[in-house]
Amino acid sequence: MESFSLILAIVVVTALAFDFTNGFHDTANAMATTISTGALKPKVAVAMSAVLNLVGAFLSVEVANTISKGLVDEAGIRPEVIFAALVGAILWNLLTWLVGLPSSSSHALMGGLIGAAVASAGLGAVHGDVLVTKVLLPAIAAPLVAGVAAMFATRLTYRLGRKADGKASEKGYRAGQIASAGLVSLAHGTNDAQKTMGIITLALVAGGAVTPDSDPPLWVILSAGLAIALGTYLGGWRIIRTMGKGLTDLQPQQGFAAQTSAATVILASSHLGFSLSTTHSVSGSVMGAGLGRKGGVVRWSTATRMFIAWGLTLPAAALVAALAEWVCGFGDWGTALVAVFLIASSAAIWKLSRREVVDHTNVNGTDAADEEPAGVVTAAMAAVTPPPTGTVTEELSATIPAPALADPAAPTTV
Repeated sequence: MESFSLILAIVVVTALAFDFTNGFHDTANAMATTISTGALKPKVAVAMSAVLNLVGAFLSVEVANTISKGLVDEAGIRPEVIFAALVGAILWNLLTWLVGLPSSSSHALMGGLIGAAVASAGLGAVHGDVLVTKVLLPAIAAPLVAGVAAMFATRLTYRLGRKADGKASEKGYRAGQIASAGLVSLAHGTNDAQKTMGIITLALVAGGAVTPDSDPPLWVILSAGLAIALGTYLGGWRIIRTMGKGLTDLQPQQGFAAQTSAATVILASSHLGFSLSTTHSVSGSVMGAGLGRKGGVVRWSTATRMFIAWGLTLPAAALVAALAEWVCGFGDWGTALVAVFLIASSAAIWKLSRREVVDHTNVNGTDAADEEPAGVVTAAMAAVTPPPTGTVTEELSATIPAPALADPAAPTTV
C-alpha cells in the first residue's frame, strides 16, 4: 500500500480535478456532431459518452506510460513540480472553456509538465526526442490525417447514397452517428483518461510511494476513469456549441464520416502510445467533413481562433506552470499560495461563465459564430461550385417581380 504525504495527496486531488475539467472540456469531441444533427438528445449523448469514457480508461496504459516514464526525467521531479504543472493545465482548460474554444487538454498538460520541469531542474529534465516524436509530430499530423480522411469519407458517403431514399438514408446515418460517437468516446477514454493516470503515477514515483517504471495502480485507473466520466456527463456545452454549430453546419452523413475518421486516428495513436490531442483530431475531421459535402462551408474565422488557441496552449500552460513552480519553491507557504490562487481563479472563471449560460437547453441555439460571414475562402469555393438543378431559376424567381414574370413585355429589374 502506498504511503502518502500531504503534498502527494494534494497532487492526486489536483490531478483528478484536471481530469474532471478534461472531461467536460472534451465532451464536444465525441458528442458535438451527434447533438448538432439531432441524432441524440443532449443529456442522453453526454451520459452515453461518460460511460464509454470510463470503459475506455481500462483498455490500455500505453499513453499513461508515455507520460509517467517517457516525457520527463523521473529522477528530477518532485511532487510540487507536478502540482505546478497541473495548475497551468487546469487554468488553460477553464479559460478556453469560458470562451468556447476547443483547445487541447492534452497539450495543456504537456505544456504544464514541461514548464514546471524546466523551472525545477532545467532543460535536461525534458526528453526532447519523446516530446517531438510522441507529442509534437502527432499534434501536427492528427488533424491533417483526420481531416483528409473525413473529407473523402464524406464524399464517398454522399456518392454511395445519392440514389437512396432521403428519409431512410438520414435515419440510417443518424444510427451510424450514434455508433461512431460511442467509438470516439471509447477512444477518448483510452487516450485522455490515461494522461491523468500517467501524471498521478509520476507523482507517486516522485513521492516515493511506488517504484520507478511502475504501471499505474488499479485505484489510479479507476479514479481517473471516474473523474473524466463525471466531467463528461456534466457537459462542456460552450465548446459543444462551437464544435457542432460554430465551425460548420453538418448533416448526419457528415457527422458519421467525421466521427468515424476521428475515432480511427485516436485509437491507432493510443495503441502506439502517442499522447494525441483528441480535440485536434475531431476538429480536423469536422472541418474535413464540412469541405467534403458539395456546397458545404467551414467558418474560417472560427477555425482561425481555434488554430491560435492550439498554438498558444503549450507555451501558455508552460509559462503558468513555471511561475507556479517558482512560487512553490519558497516552501509550504508558497505551495499553499498557489493552491489558493488556483481555487480563486477557478471560482472567478465560473462566475464569469454565469453571465451567459450555455447548457443542454440552448446548446443548438443560434450563436454569434453562426451569423458571421462565410469568409473569403468559403466564398471562393462556393463561387466555383456548380449550383444544383433549379437553383438559377429559383434565384431569378426570387429577384424578378412576379408581374414581370407574367408579362414578358413588362420592364424587369434584376
